[in-house]
Amino acid sequence: MGKPTGFMEFKRVNLEHAAPDERVKTFKEFEKRFHREDAKVQAARCMDCGIPFCHGDTGCPVQNYIPEWNDLVYKGHWREALENLLSTNNFPEFTGRLCPAPCETACTLGINEEPVTIKAIERTIIDKGWEEGWVKPRMPYVMSGKKVAVVGSGPSGLAAAQQLCRAGHIVTVYEKNDRIGGLLRYGIPDFKLEKHVIDRRLEQMKIEGVEFKTGVHVGVDIPAMELVEKYDAVILAGGSEKPRDIAIPGRELKGVYFAMEFLPQQNRVNAGDTVKKQISAKGKNVVILGGGDTGSDCVGTSNRQGAKSVTQLEVLPKPPDSRPDNMPWPYWPMILRTSSSHEEGVARKWSVSTKSFKGNEKGEVTALECIEVRFENGKFIDIPGTEFELKADLVLIAAGFLHPVHEGMLNELKDAGMEFDQRGNVKADFGDSETAHATSLRKVFACGDMRRGQSLVVWAIAEGRKCATAVHNYLMQETAVEENGY
Repeated sequence: MGKPTGFMEFKRVNLEHAAPDERVKTFKEFEKRFHREDAKVQAARCMDCGIPFCHGDTGCPVQNYIPEWNDLVYKGHWREALENLLSTNNFPEFTGRLCPAPCETACTLGINEEPVTIKAIERTIIDKGWEEGWVKPRMPYVMSGKKVAVVGSGPSGLAAAQQLCRAGHIVTVYEKNDRIGGLLRYGIPDFKLEKHVIDRRLEQMKIEGVEFKTGVHVGVDIPAMELVEKYDAVILAGGSEKPRDIAIPGRELKGVYFAMEFLPQQNRVNAGDTVKKQISAKGKNVVILGGGDTGSDCVGTSNRQGAKSVTQLEVLPKPPDSRPDNMPWPYWPMILRTSSSHEEGVARKWSVSTKSFKGNEKGEVTALECIEVRFENGKFIDIPGTEFELKADLVLIAAGFLHPVHEGMLNELKDAGMEFDQRGNVKADFGDSETAHATSLRKVFACGDMRRGQSLVVWAIAEGRKCATAVHNYLMQETAVEENGY
């Protein structure tokens, strides 16, 4: 906890950020971390609640010791706060920027007041740690000689790789793209996460001993079974990259794209790459189908590219402004959330179904034919007389993801004995059993979106850490068998 009476004395203050009309002029991050005294005041609001739900399963997947580092920040013990934070989270610079902060919806103070600014304090701790030079490589004490391949370099793969390397194993990360980072690199816009934040962490991991191989598409450039044969363990840590499509008339028109065709191109341009025939929103009426985080990222990117107008459609009803009775504290509530991208300019419409895309003689999209719907008995019902047409020069489909891409690596491993679950993810045990994260194919493990489906960056890190523990235990058991013959 912080100050015993702090929650009664101080009000919640959020991070400062540039005004919307200023920040849309650049793709740079626009939030500023707390100053030392501001962080101390906000940490003082952490109350002596008895049972800190913020770092339980409902609040924090990596189970950060939130009350402890709040107390350390309040007392000015910044380096100790950093060590405490890093003991549970490999990459707080990612979660401090990208996590939707379920810890805050689980904060006890949030029952009848504004919760503690946990996410902002977390970011402030790690940013200060990097500035002060306190974040240093952690070298393994003893090498095991065991080799592990990690396929995928998103947050789950990086967390697993770092943990296993620090445990003394020889770790190689394979990434199909030209740069390491997975969806952190090519899915998250730079205005939410500048890529130097990833690069400085990668430099630390290289010094620790992790080897990175980019431009290697496992299952295409090299057979997946080659890794299984070559390494003592293989971790599948790729993303859930099979997008949910919208099968309606006119889907084939030019100007209708998946969000993940659009967003990575801008990230590449920001990195200095030349992108031929870049999908651009400049001067266009943009319509985004899907009201989630990916849709929000499309809003922010479209505005920065100079869109004429941006409209975001969601088929679900508009969420309530406050926590509904059927989603009690401390659980994550489905309420109306307005992102920083929404603040920058967008028309948001709920309970709208797109029936078809209209095009011109050149085969280019020109409009959407829509209708209002109501959700009744588990299905959407069109409301007669509510039809309308929405002008569009660019349509971005951000309707979520189904499962990992099966073609290539996963189908090859399936033929060798690996199974998928009912949702099309890689089937691997959950829980804390000895077989957790293990697939039905010997030596092969899975974590992150590959195993649990599309989720949050904090869940990916938690999955990677737990998978690393499972792989380490497996490798040590194998070592015992080799050395002792049992």
